[in-house]
Amino acid sequence: MAKTTKRSAEAQFAKLKQRDDEVFKERQIAERARDEKVERLRGLRLAKEAADREDAEKTKQEKAAKSADRTVKRTKKTVSV
Repeated sequence: MAKTTKRSAEAQFAKLKQRDDEVFKERQIAERARDEKVERLRGLRLAKEAADREDAEKTKQEKAAKSADRTVKRTKKTVSV
């Protein structure tokens, strides 16, 4: 009888251990998927920020060029008058 109880307990323990291992693997898979998603989104965010910085610099240069053109036109008008 003691052997039967021991076998039954060992079988239960084996089932629980197997289920724990499955749950652990599932969690690892979910965690890996989450990490990959975060990494992908971070890459997209950094790319967007870089593009925004480039656009801002381009806009700044265009404004500076327009401002310089206006200054030249104004000085030409005052000189010619």
